[in-house]
Amino acid sequence: MSTEIRKMPFPGAQGSISDKTLEIHHDKLYAGYVKKKDEIQEKLAEFNSDGFGKANQTYSDLRGLKDGETFAVNGTYLHEWYFENMGGDGNPQGEIAEVLNNSFGSFDKFVENFTACGMAARGWVVLAWDTHDKALRIYTGDAHNHGGVWGAIPLLVLDVYEHAYFIDFGSDRKAYIEEFFKHVNWENVNQRFTSVKS
Repeated sequence: MSTEIRKMPFPGAQGSISDKTLEIHHDKLYAGYVKKKDEIQEKLAEFNSDGFGKANQTYSDLRGLKDGETFAVNGTYLHEWYFENMGGDGNPQGEIAEVLNNSFGSFDKFVENFTACGMAARGWVVLAWDTHDKALRIYTGDAHNHGGVWGAIPLLVLDVYEHAYFIDFGSDRKAYIEEFFKHVNWENVNQRFTSVKS
């Protein structure tokens, strides 16, 4: 069964994040992860007992497919959440705004923390609801399948790989993160938060 490539949830450029950047990011990179996710999962569905008998932690076909699966699946999901995060006016609203204030001391302190994490990470910054701690946490990842915490549900996702900003901002990642916050759709973030916190 093939996974649907979700459409961009907003009409175009997000301030200085250009149509060109978003088109390449969505139509080539994200779509590529979706296709690889399907390809890998098809191969896993066809795997037979001969392959299971050759499983090995150093290298085996099964190990390669399972490693590729987490990379492609997380690449798909993280990009979907990233694009769903944008298209708003950047003004925090709903219960999430209050909880961010309480959890981080103020919304501005949350943005400062999240931005610093975005400068430190190589791939992703994720504001998540940690179901174990029952608290908001900011987690980072250097790759799609690195740094994620099981039981933590993404609420606000930021791609900090260079492909997300280099055409528009060069090496000025901080300016990109500032622009991203101007276009966050906090209504979507709040809907995710209210649906998972219980």
